[in-house]
Amino acid sequence: MRLKVICLVIGILSGLSACSTTEKSSSQPLVVQNKPQTQAPEVLDAEGLLNKARTKEGASRIQLLYSARESAITEQNWPILEQACLALERNESVDYVQNKLYIALARTEQNNYGTALNILKALTSRLSLPEHKAWHQYLMGRIYASQGMPKKALTYYFQAADISFADNISVANLNDEIWQALQQLSSYALERFDKGTVIQRGWIKLAKYQQIYIGSGVQLHQALNNWQRRFVNHPATYILPKKVQNSVSLAPYHAKRIAVLLPQSGSSKRLGSALKNGFLAAMDHSEIEEITFIDEQLGLEDIEKQLAAQPFDFIIGPLLKDNIEKVSTSSAIQSTPTLHLNNSDTANLSPEQYFFALNPEHEVEQAMVHFLAQQYQKPMLLAPDTLSGLRLVNHFKNQWQKYSLIEPEVGLYTDSKDMAKVVANLLEVDASKSRIKTVKSLFRKEVESETRSRMDIDVIYILGDAIETRLLKPYLDVNVSTFADRIPLYASSRSYSKRMDHTDKGDLEGLYFTEQPWMLNKSVDSFNLRTQYNQLWPEQADIEQRLFAMAFDAVQLIPELKQLSKIPGKAYSGLTGRLSIKDNNIVERRLEWAQYKQKQIQLVQLNEQQPTPLFMQNQNRFQDNLRD
Repeated sequence: MRLKVICLVIGILSGLSACSTTEKSSSQPLVVQNKPQTQAPEVLDAEGLLNKARTKEGASRIQLLYSARESAITEQNWPILEQACLALERNESVDYVQNKLYIALARTEQNNYGTALNILKALTSRLSLPEHKAWHQYLMGRIYASQGMPKKALTYYFQAADISFADNISVANLNDEIWQALQQLSSYALERFDKGTVIQRGWIKLAKYQQIYIGSGVQLHQALNNWQRRFVNHPATYILPKKVQNSVSLAPYHAKRIAVLLPQSGSSKRLGSALKNGFLAAMDHSEIEEITFIDEQLGLEDIEKQLAAQPFDFIIGPLLKDNIEKVSTSSAIQSTPTLHLNNSDTANLSPEQYFFALNPEHEVEQAMVHFLAQQYQKPMLLAPDTLSGLRLVNHFKNQWQKYSLIEPEVGLYTDSKDMAKVVANLLEVDASKSRIKTVKSLFRKEVESETRSRMDIDVIYILGDAIETRLLKPYLDVNVSTFADRIPLYASSRSYSKRMDHTDKGDLEGLYFTEQPWMLNKSVDSFNLRTQYNQLWPEQADIEQRLFAMAFDAVQLIPELKQLSKIPGKAYSGLTGRLSIKDNNIVERRLEWAQYKQKQIQLVQLNEQQPTPLFMQNQNRFQDNLRD
């Protein structure tokens, strides 16, 4: 979460303000003398004040530490704020709760959320002043908001808002933080929050009106007028001009004439053809009147000439990442709203540059969230020993360690012959066989035996392609001990092949996987698109089918992009998944879950509750131990 300037000002330190003196005027005539000029008073920043305080003792030292503390907040110098507060802690005269709140603020701003949360929770029983209570709740909310937990954050923010309103206390940035958290919620979540105090209900109603009437100037204006009559003197009134009314400017893009950059030559020409089919199909279900296709493999000068040949309302593409970097300096691209069909590493692109990629990292995160919601402790990842396989494994591990101290087990295979060995080693079946062999050698009679696999692996995630998954599944089935519960098996969309599944589903019984709605025949449209597609292109490969869906969604997203980028809680249900925009104008996808069951593929709903960060888990366990 983007951290904001905070000015925590409570008039508790007024008695320690410096005394001022006034020099009396003199009636003596002015006598010009050769006296040395007096030096201007020394002006120190927060760090200078702190360093000077370290050279003083007693009241002078405390006075300078207070000054350093206030200057550090003004300067947003959070390390100096923390140091000044820690130095003040050694003086009994300092307001303990106030100073601790400052330390929690400093650590929150430095992303040291764990220790900040420890301080705030330890202060809970010592809060007495309304000012302290309001800021305590506000800082608690900020920590949860920083972890992508807006629902939890809002419970604290609304508490702070109620206290502030009742006691006429100003908590800087509270209204902005509430509004930002509300933007993360879906309409369903907002509906569930529509209860409680007048302050809470006022905020929720305002957020709902924005989602319903965004981009519709007249209707939004009428809804805001009704809201203001109903919620007189509500805190949100003061953010209406700069926040909600800006939504009027979020009128959708109305693209009549678009340019599409896609590969029409070279080794990626086949991918460009699949995209082109999707664009043409989507054109029949949009307001677009004309599409111009441009080969993204051309040089930048040739591309710019074609873009300058006629005015375009919108640009889609390029597909290849290198070509996005190539056209990033184009004046035509920079001045025209553009939806790129991949991600980019280029910084400082214009605000109307959007990025839509079939990003496998989104699937990995979705699976990880489910594993944590199911309280799986020790996942095992199986992936090819390739750059893409290693990238996805590392992405999973980096995300997992935010929520668990237990390292995932990882198995990397080089080819089909290597798979059986990797699986057996990871499940420690070879060790079990070795022990059986040793025992049998000690007896002359036949010894009944059964190999055992390790018992701590509680979920397996396959990141291989469709062929690899079909080879891995039998190895896993035969290497898991018959004494143990079956380990749940999951896979990404790479494991699914629409073409292969026409003849081969039995070997994957029980496997869960993520996939585009389009590939699962859940096309979420009323155009009978899948039937038409199968008639026109019955032999299309899986990658071509996915790119068709991507191109179709790219066109359908054009009128949605502005609102998706400004309201993170808003989503669009497309052929490629449930699409939303969280940060940096990057379109994120949430895919469908499906399972192989009785030689059929069935859509399933799996738990994807937002996980609790590790430092919050530790704090919750500590609090539980105190209660016990």
